[in-house]
Amino acid sequence: MRRIFLSLLMGWMLFTGWSAAAQDHVTTGCGTPIDAGQSAHSFDFDGRERRYLLYIPANYDPSQPAPLVLSLHGFSSNPTQQVDYSQWNPVADEHGFIVVYPQGTGVPLRWNSGLNIAGEAVDDVAFINALIDRLSESLCIDANRIYSTGLSNGGGMSNRLACELSDRIAAIGGVAGAYTLPTDCNPSRPVPVIAFHGTEDRIVPYNVDGEGSLNLPKITQWAADWAARNQCDSEPETLPAVGDVSGIEYTHCADDASVILYTIEGGGHTWPGGEGQIIFVVGRTNHDINASELMWDFFEEHPLPADD
Repeated sequence: MRRIFLSLLMGWMLFTGWSAAAQDHVTTGCGTPIDAGQSAHSFDFDGRERRYLLYIPANYDPSQPAPLVLSLHGFSSNPTQQVDYSQWNPVADEHGFIVVYPQGTGVPLRWNSGLNIAGEAVDDVAFINALIDRLSESLCIDANRIYSTGLSNGGGMSNRLACELSDRIAAIGGVAGAYTLPTDCNPSRPVPVIAFHGTEDRIVPYNVDGEGSLNLPKITQWAADWAARNQCDSEPETLPAVGDVSGIEYTHCADDASVILYTIEGGGHTWPGGEGQIIFVVGRTNHDINASELMWDFFEEHPLPADD
């Protein structure tokens, strides 16, 4: 009987120890019920009221850790428009992840992505970090599967998060991104990157190559810089074309942190597969692909490495 008791005790200890280890990546909000759908929220941070929209899919299970996707609006845009432009919510319904649409600051609204954009300097990296903490307290989030995406200035902010918050952001996606030049980008690990950019983007030109007051990089060079940072092969592989969309992928990277760039021939400053906008202002919206679906496929393959 004593041997049986000891065996059961050891088995219980091993089981509970394994269970604790297996749940290390799970946030403290597991088990808290929450209504499905979209809702508006705010909290005080650094002397400001910071707002965000939260989308919970109908199949969310508060006992099971779910991925989290941040979707950041562009300059002079807002979370409500970003919901429409990106069409992330239907993808979340299909795959069971949470989406949050944070709001920038200033008039017009913007992100402090590192570009020379007029306005008060706001620590948006710290805000996003605090927002993740806040969501983790009330939602069952898989801390190894937190991703950041964005349009234009929001894409640039996601790029900055990859540089400065790589211990929490598993991978990023950008659309028509207003990215910074590669100075002062020192992530703690290789960060997987997927991006989309139109050749007829008049707001953030595809081939700007360091010109203009914002000193934006050429998009192909920006992707190549990330590939070099991730220690990928220097020559990318060509992806199959889909209509007017072509793509390249840098592979054999450290930690499998690949870099993908989709080029939308004739595409404007818009989100492929998303809701169309005023053509004479932002250009054509391509529907040969759905950028959110492709980003999610990419994100599923790139959680945080196990040792992070």
